[in-house]
Amino acid sequence: MQSSFPQVKKTFMRNSRVARFLVAAAVAVLAVQSSAQFKLRARDLGVPFDGTPGANNAITDVQGVEVGNTTLLSGEGKLVVGKGPVRTGVTAILPRGKASTDAVFAAWFTLNGNGEMTGTTWIDDSGFLDGPVMITNTHSVGVVRDAVIAWKFKHGTPDMEGYFWSLPAVAETWDGWLNDINGFHVHPEDAFHALDTAHSGAVEEGNVGGGTGMICNEFKGGIGTSSRVLTAKAGGYTVGVLVQCNYGSREQLRIAGVNVGREIPEHTLRQKDVGSIIVIVATDAPLIPTQLKRIARKVSLGLGRDGSYSGDGSGDIFLAFSTANPGAVGAKGLHQLTMLPNEKLDPIFLATVQATEEAVINAMVAAETMKGINDREVIALPHDRLRETLKKYNRLAK
Repeated sequence: MQSSFPQVKKTFMRNSRVARFLVAAAVAVLAVQSSAQFKLRARDLGVPFDGTPGANNAITDVQGVEVGNTTLLSGEGKLVVGKGPVRTGVTAILPRGKASTDAVFAAWFTLNGNGEMTGTTWIDDSGFLDGPVMITNTHSVGVVRDAVIAWKFKHGTPDMEGYFWSLPAVAETWDGWLNDINGFHVHPEDAFHALDTAHSGAVEEGNVGGGTGMICNEFKGGIGTSSRVLTAKAGGYTVGVLVQCNYGSREQLRIAGVNVGREIPEHTLRQKDVGSIIVIVATDAPLIPTQLKRIARKVSLGLGRDGSYSGDGSGDIFLAFSTANPGAVGAKGLHQLTMLPNEKLDPIFLATVQATEEAVINAMVAAETMKGINDREVIALPHDRLRETLKKYNRLAK
């Protein structure tokens, strides 16, 4: 059955940016403790998944990775552009946490390009991700990008030649079916809040951060995460995945191999697969950018398990990074690196596929029914119906 635990939300005052920031700061600790701690997840409902998850079954199981959210919720009823209703936010992923300015090896891949992730040209050429990855709504990419530069300038130091410059990685999916997306309600302080409150441990899922107003397979979507820990024989490395899912048609939804979407046909919204998904993969395995590009590609197979075929209107963009090889970026001297041979990558490929599959379902299980602009409503994936369907096909784990 659907979880009865209330989701802690941050609803910001609209008449004062200072008030917005103070409210956000006041509830940040409560939001982290409550929203992540009490949400039911797919495994809690008996959804079977392969592989062994980490302690939190989250991207933060990769040591050093931190995640923060700013959730913006206000207003109801008729859309008045600039006033709401507001159903949006920002999610921040910091590869080495707030305390480090050290870059990580990274690579990205686009399965279908009807979307945006800034900073990717330099990631291609340099092989490094320098700073956080941010996810928000389509029309707030610019303000979040500029805010990250300001935040990095405040917290960082110039490069070896005395310059300070930044090309942040900021990605998006479109929440305009529920949110006043052209009201431009995301402000710099919202990005600052997501960065400043980023944390390790359990990660908030569902209607939070950049995923607040998102839709997945015509159910409520949002932020989801999962992880896998490799066996000692395979190196004992950890792979973590975080998704902002906003894609897919109901009839294509598959969970644990079962076409759940066709078993729950009511309250559909669309005639075809539209929307997008952003997927971030983290690992502590020592991989170089060409290998991380291969990891990013494998995300596609995990989405395929959930029924995605990456429709023409979808922006499916994935980024993978490795927290190994600290200090690899620098202007002077030789750098000693470690890397796995390509022949040892298969367990990491499999872990990426498994964690991606589960992260999407975790997002849908955690998400709650939401009304947005003009009283449009998107229902949550009903937990009881999901269990009934899996039981019908002998796929219920417990």
